[in-house]
Amino acid sequence: VQLQASGGGLVQPGGSLRLSCASSGSTFRFDKLAWYRQAPGTQRELVASISQGGRTDYTDSTKGRFTVSRDNAKDTVYLQMNGLTPEDTAVYYCNEESWKRGIKYEYWGQGTQVTVSS
Repeated sequence: VQLQASGGGLVQPGGSLRLSCASSGSTFRFDKLAWYRQAPGTQRELVASISQGGRTDYTDSTKGRFTVSRDNAKDTVYLQMNGLTPEDTAVYYCNEESWKRGIKYEYWGQGTQVTVSS
């Protein structure tokens, strides 16, 4: 399984970005997908997740600003980020959680840098 994240960059406060993460070699449509982020000197934190059935969850700091979605036909998960603030600056990682014969497997993308600065 390989995850390829893209879409990061430099944006001004209040701006928007859309991250994409394409999966290959997985049972994508059966899996839970998530976005994490890690700022320098901090632990990686969960940003948003979306279940097989489309249920979404968000960390409190991103509710109302970020939207996670998935396209099973393209094996791709997205993170639409609006109203960005400097506190959103981090490396963003996509994550795929797969279950096979009762064993959980987790896969990670390589990370994409998001910098919010004027």
